[in-house]
Amino acid sequence: MKKAWIHSGLLLLAAAWACGAAAQVSEPEHRYPARPIRFICPYVAGGAGDIFTRTIAQKLTEALGQTVVVDNRPGANGGIGTELVAKSQPDGYTLLMGNSGPLTVNPVLYKKVPYDPVKDFAAITQGTSYMYVLVVQSPLPVTGLKDFVVLLKSKPGQMTYGSTGIGGGNHLSGELFNLMTGTQSIHVPYTGSAAALSALLGGQLNFMFDTVITAVPHLRGGRLRGIGVTGPRRALSLPEVPTLDELGLKGFELTQWQAVVAPAGTPRPVVDLLYREVAKALKMPDVIERLATQGGNELVGTTPEEFAQVIKSDLAKYAKLVKSANIQVQ
Repeated sequence: MKKAWIHSGLLLLAAAWACGAAAQVSEPEHRYPARPIRFICPYVAGGAGDIFTRTIAQKLTEALGQTVVVDNRPGANGGIGTELVAKSQPDGYTLLMGNSGPLTVNPVLYKKVPYDPVKDFAAITQGTSYMYVLVVQSPLPVTGLKDFVVLLKSKPGQMTYGSTGIGGGNHLSGELFNLMTGTQSIHVPYTGSAAALSALLGGQLNFMFDTVITAVPHLRGGRLRGIGVTGPRRALSLPEVPTLDELGLKGFELTQWQAVVAPAGTPRPVVDLLYREVAKALKMPDVIERLATQGGNELVGTTPEEFAQVIKSDLAKYAKLVKSANIQVQ
């Protein structure tokens, strides 16, 4: 009897321990979030990435009942903040404002980056998509794409275009344009889009692939002329400017994105919860006003699986472009 009682007691203790262990594993997910969440933005405050991060952080704070704190960690073309998140605990309390640059361009542009864009992150959702518009100085004697290409070919290696730096979306757009048109224009990198745009307006550059949102005021004011946009569809804020594909550069498409990601290993229930709440936020009128109407973005809201595939396909696309254009970091 005594042995049977001891045996039964051990079984009960084992069962109780197993239940307790299971509770410890599931409790953080069940109670999530139980404390503030840190949302890393790998860019400076006030920029487009920061605006996206703060907009989503505010909506998550309201939805989850815990403060989502924005932490700006700029540097290395977004690489510093991205690496920080890659090496953070996968508990749902550290998130990243993911961007095309550090996640799909840097890994194929640089020989080595301190993170794997596929293995080190859990995709949550692609929040936005944004395109560029090819703009030229108004005095330039061209009226459309054909005239512009003829002009570029008549001055090989003489016409210049500006960008935010090597590997920036506007730089990659320029290199893709050179490849698809058989032209030889010169890339001039600047410290940011504002500096490059100022140089274009001042006559130090001939053209540029600028973000739609920053180009619109100058296009409306007549200081710049829009040739074509790099997206698969016309920009909502520039319906009169055709896509480069429409103009004959078939297959020309270069869009980039802002997203929400977490460290790899983040519990799936946490990923699903964050995806649902961000997707809801992207449909709210004030978010649409700030990110789409004012920000010039298209709002997306893909599932985690769809976004993971976007990362993989973009890595392949940019690897091909970097190789074809022989883009090298100085």
